[in-house]
Formats: sequence, structure tokens, C-alpha cells
Amino acid sequence: MTMRRFRFLDWDVYKDARRLFVVILSIVKKLPKEYRYEIGSQIIRACFSVVLNIAEGSGKHSEAELNRFFDIALGSLFETLAAVDVLRECTLVEEKVFFEVEKLATSISNQLGGFKKHIRGGSI
Repeated sequence: MTMRRFRFLDWDVYKDARRLFVVILSIVKKLPKEYRYEIGSQIIRACFSVVLNIAEGSGKHSEAELNRFFDIALGSLFETLAAVDVLRECTLVEEKVFFEVEKLATSISNQLGGFKKHIRGGSI
């Protein structure tokens, strides 16, 4: 059996990160125009970084490189959630939307943590 070249496409963590990105785009579309460019583009970049670092890390062959990309993805995930939390505090994001983002962020964080444990165990 051959290993799939783009293995990240099968990973639930990638699918969850992609789903989170869709939610973030919908949040940004609803921001008032005066915030959409500055704040919106920052949140989009942070969340897109989660998706892209998971994908890029999956193509690395050393455990240290893969772990580094997952660490970057985690940092971007925390940045994304913090930004949405601030928007919630400013009443620019509804509570239920914040909790949807938090739920996806928790899932992604847990999955990346699981991957990192497997990396330490040498099984990825």
C-alpha cells in the first residue's frame, strides 16, 4: 500500500481547521466596514495559517519539522480564538458564534496535541 501524497486531506484536524476558516470568513463578512480590513484581514490570516501549517507540516519527513509546523498552527489557532473573543467582547460576534469557534478550536488543539504525542512516540 502506498502512502497518499497529500495525506493531510484525510486528516480530521485539517477538515476541522478548514471548517473553522469558513466560520471565520462568515464572521469577517458581517463586521462593520470600518473593521473589516484591519481586524478582518488579521483574523483571516491567523486562521488560514492554521490550515496551511497543518498541510505544510504533513509534507515534512522529519519529526522535528512536522512538530514545528504543528506548533505554529497551534499558535495561530490561539490567535484566532483570542481575536474572536475580543470581537465578542465588543459585541461584534454573537455568543453562539463564539462558542462554535471555541468548540472547533478545542477540537483542533486536542487533535494537534494528539499528533504531537504520536510524533514523540515515533508513529507518524
